[in-house]
Amino acid sequence: MKMTAEHVEDGATLIAMETPPDNSYGSITTNPAVRLPDRNVFSDGTTRVDFVLVWEESLKETTSINSAHRKWREAFLDRLKHAGLQQEKREVVQQKKKVSFILLSAPWSVMCFYAEEISLRAPLQIINSSNINWSEKILKKVSFPNLMAQDVPNPPPEYYSCQFRASKLQRFLGSDNKETFFTTTQRHRVLYEILARTPYGSMRKGEVGIDRLLNEQVFSAAYPLHEGGFRTQNPPVSPESLSLRQILYQYWAKWSCWNKYQPLDHIREYFGEKIALYFAWLGFYTGWLLPASVVGTVVFLFGFWLMATDVPAKEVCDSGDNFIMCPRCKSCSYWNYSSICVTYKVGLLFDNGGTVFFSVFMSFWAVTFLEYWKRTGSTLAHRWNCSDFEDIEERPRPEFTAMAPMTMRNPVTGAEEPYFPEKTRLHRMLSGCTVIITMIVVVLMFLISIILYRSILRIIMQKSGNSFVSGFAGRIASISGSVLNLIVILMLSRVYIMLAHILTRWEMHRTQSKYEDMFILKVFVFQIINFYSSPVYIAFFKGRFIGYPGNYHKLFGIRNEDCGAGGCLIELAQEMLVIMVGKQLINNIKEFVSPKLTTWWKNRKLSPRPKEGGEKEEEEEEMQRKEQVPPWEKDYQLLVCEGLFSEYLEMVLQFGFITIFVAACPLAPLFALVNNWVEIRLDAQKFVTEYRRPVVERAQDIGVWLTILQFITHAAVLSNAFLISFTSSFLPRLYYRYTKDNTLTGFINFTLATSPSNFNQQHNHTSCRYRSLRDEQGEYLPEYYHLLAIRLSFVIVFEHVVFSIGRLIDVMVPDIPEEVEVKMKREHYMAKMALAENQVLGDTLIPDPKDGSSDLRQRGSTRSAPPSEDPKPDWDPQGPPPTATLGTNH
Repeated sequence: MKMTAEHVEDGATLIAMETPPDNSYGSITTNPAVRLPDRNVFSDGTTRVDFVLVWEESLKETTSINSAHRKWREAFLDRLKHAGLQQEKREVVQQKKKVSFILLSAPWSVMCFYAEEISLRAPLQIINSSNINWSEKILKKVSFPNLMAQDVPNPPPEYYSCQFRASKLQRFLGSDNKETFFTTTQRHRVLYEILARTPYGSMRKGEVGIDRLLNEQVFSAAYPLHEGGFRTQNPPVSPESLSLRQILYQYWAKWSCWNKYQPLDHIREYFGEKIALYFAWLGFYTGWLLPASVVGTVVFLFGFWLMATDVPAKEVCDSGDNFIMCPRCKSCSYWNYSSICVTYKVGLLFDNGGTVFFSVFMSFWAVTFLEYWKRTGSTLAHRWNCSDFEDIEERPRPEFTAMAPMTMRNPVTGAEEPYFPEKTRLHRMLSGCTVIITMIVVVLMFLISIILYRSILRIIMQKSGNSFVSGFAGRIASISGSVLNLIVILMLSRVYIMLAHILTRWEMHRTQSKYEDMFILKVFVFQIINFYSSPVYIAFFKGRFIGYPGNYHKLFGIRNEDCGAGGCLIELAQEMLVIMVGKQLINNIKEFVSPKLTTWWKNRKLSPRPKEGGEKEEEEEEMQRKEQVPPWEKDYQLLVCEGLFSEYLEMVLQFGFITIFVAACPLAPLFALVNNWVEIRLDAQKFVTEYRRPVVERAQDIGVWLTILQFITHAAVLSNAFLISFTSSFLPRLYYRYTKDNTLTGFINFTLATSPSNFNQQHNHTSCRYRSLRDEQGEYLPEYYHLLAIRLSFVIVFEHVVFSIGRLIDVMVPDIPEEVEVKMKREHYMAKMALAENQVLGDTLIPDPKDGSSDLRQRGSTRSAPPSEDPKPDWDPQGPPPTATLGTNH
């Protein structure tokens, strides 16, 4: 294989056993600028604070519960000392309680032991490759200025790495500096591992770990510290002098960064791979929404042109008294079809040939989006050293250990662990399914209630006698019904999420990952029904079972709903916009206001005990105290990060709206794009400024959410096929164009049937029209069955073509790019060489690419090695190996 320029540069130096003095690894970057002193230290000014434990005690009440908690705390802290952790206690006395902080730090020996235990990865070589995304490459090729690019200071370097081994310490980069060898996030992981393993009571009773102590409220909080404040200093300093948190705030969380690339490497360095992958996926999804928004907007604007040129629309507007329509209700009067001229034209914005094209486009878009995300995800996983990540043997959940009725020896670890019978769990899961079904029935009952509400409200307004109200009765009833449906959806959603937590806890899942998967599955199944039931009803059922004049079908004595004057697609678009956009607005307002109110209330409560003295002195002391509040106390006042579940759920539901029902609303991707631009900034501000720093979690991908997105994509293909076939007027127009009239002249008369004679006799022998393909006896015409066959054939052809092309894309676009596969193989080889017990390191073993030779040679030619007078190694096998530098093997 011919060697590229990037490979030559990348392989210039391999594993440097003696770290160059100008490189460092850890939280200190290469040649760092001068920064303010670190306040995350013990009182000695040097020992780093890796983790903080907090508890609160009342100054007045002393109960038996507090005594038991005190006993557990003392036992737990004592075990932490035996584990080798350094501790320092700080206290803050408030008006009614005392807040105690335990500062924890892990010495070098403890870090080395647990780094091997939990398979931390350490760096072997810096990779000199830039992280350029697809849009940057395209803009560079067409020589357009890239307005999204920004120069973020102190980019974290990319490394080839392997699992840490203390015995091979000298073979890793930065091993000469023990203070900076382990990154801050790695230190956090080690501390959390120790806290999660340490017992404080009986092992058989599951009295182990900080998680259960937090659940039992023995400790109020346990968290790693942020790296200083997020605001930049005044006067300004050089960008290289900013801390990582300040860089994230300045170049990511500010609203002015709405049009800039996210600094994903910085996010990963500070928050870990799991959170970084969420923001990477959200940014990737938002970027892909841009072409979908452009196409959707063009299709929507095409509808305006169609409003002025459409022949059937002109027929409706110019029909005058030619089409006398049947009454819409029992007490309603006859009406002229020409009265819906404006509404019919507005319906063309959502029901035209362009929306059909857009449905096909979005079906391919969804399939292609997921395939290219797999490639991007695999690239990021390798870049962040998670491509070969495997979950370690997970510990039982704290609630599981506390409530499991029996114990059993773990066949992997040999430890005695709590156990819950699988048969009992299966019975509980089946019982939980009945609760889910019951909640789904409740959703359907509310849906029927809203249908009846719309019908009754429309009848009341039509009987009001007010010409304005009666004229817009259908539209008012429809919009108010959509708003009411949104309120019901949000209420049921909150109730069911609480219920899903209860059900999943009751099922007694052993590990946290299994618990989260089952919880996500329950919530997703319910939310699909909750959010999509009303759009599905409007798209596929409304107006299908109304009957015909003289034989109308009824629900609880009220005639079944018919589609409005503009058709069902315009009502579906209205329902989508109210639910999707309304939900997004409410969530964004909640995410913006709620954290600030909660933080203000916590800061108000967390005030020190008032001292004797004047009011002015107290104010001065309060101002001085705010300036000198230690970092662990500042972070305690922040909000607890509740994970990424709600963030993913919101985006997945949005993905469903813009793919499953996109045929009804071409502007849906545009609204989603605007929302996501706001969502990224809101989430960034929450994580950087308002949340406590979460413990980093490694992840290889976005987990079960990818499977859910694939399910939605398949559902979207089928949904769009049925929408085009049975809800849109595309196929009836196409059928009429090729069988009746190419100009669509007379199409309106073709779609209107004449009322049966028995109905006319009951209404003063007045004949009227209604929308259907029936004869004067109410029987279906042959054209109806011809059109039905065409519709079913279209569904079959559409989904087969889309799925076939999607499968072809899956085959043609590998999940892992070729260059990533090469890097993975090379990293594996380097790790094997670095951890080998008796390897001979030197240029004679692995040639250096700088020797001027070419990789491209004739078969059979060999590169002669320099003669060696002594084939024996030039170092003592009993002593340590000499420092050397590996070359590059191509």
